[in-house]
Amino acid sequence: MATLFVDKIDPQSGTSLTIGSSGDTVALTSGVKQSNILYPAFFAQLSANQTPTRGATTKIQINSELFDSDNCYDNSTNYRFTPTTAGKYYVYAMLDGDGAGTGTTLRVDLYLYKNGSEIAKSNVHVVDARPVNGIGRSLVVTVDMNGTSDYLELYGMVDTTSPNDARFMGNSTIVRTGFGAYRIGS
Repeated sequence: MATLFVDKIDPQSGTSLTIGSSGDTVALTSGVKQSNILYPAFFAQLSANQTPTRGATTKIQINSELFDSDNCYDNSTNYRFTPTTAGKYYVYAMLDGDGAGTGTTLRVDLYLYKNGSEIAKSNVHVVDARPVNGIGRSLVVTVDMNGTSDYLELYGMVDTTSPNDARFMGNSTIVRTGFGAYRIGS
């Protein structure tokens, strides 16, 4: 097998470059990152319980990054993802909502906001009177991002039978409430 060393391969405009043939495997050396997909990427979790106002839609303060490839997630001020590369992003989130103490959990809603407006929602309502503690919600969506000013935020709502018992469940050792995204293409 021969080795070809070059600094740049730049096909003539309007042409395509083919690497390998059908059935071949093209591998990148360890540590090399493919620039057009999977990055930027992040995943963060809520490290401790957050107590929102019962029945109010509230920004979830996802504060503990497990990874953030390009420093595009703000985990301390705005709790938002602002990717620096345009493209389509696979976005995933989960919320464990609970009526703490004596409160029965009646409803948990999970929202994804883009640039301050709701673009996706996942919710559950309890319809019988049996006591229910935590309810988990998740959502998955693909979102177009412009790579400059577009941002994503996670919001939630918990309604309970007790006026002061709503909470978003967080934990520093296991993921109960989390938020992540990665670029999947142009």
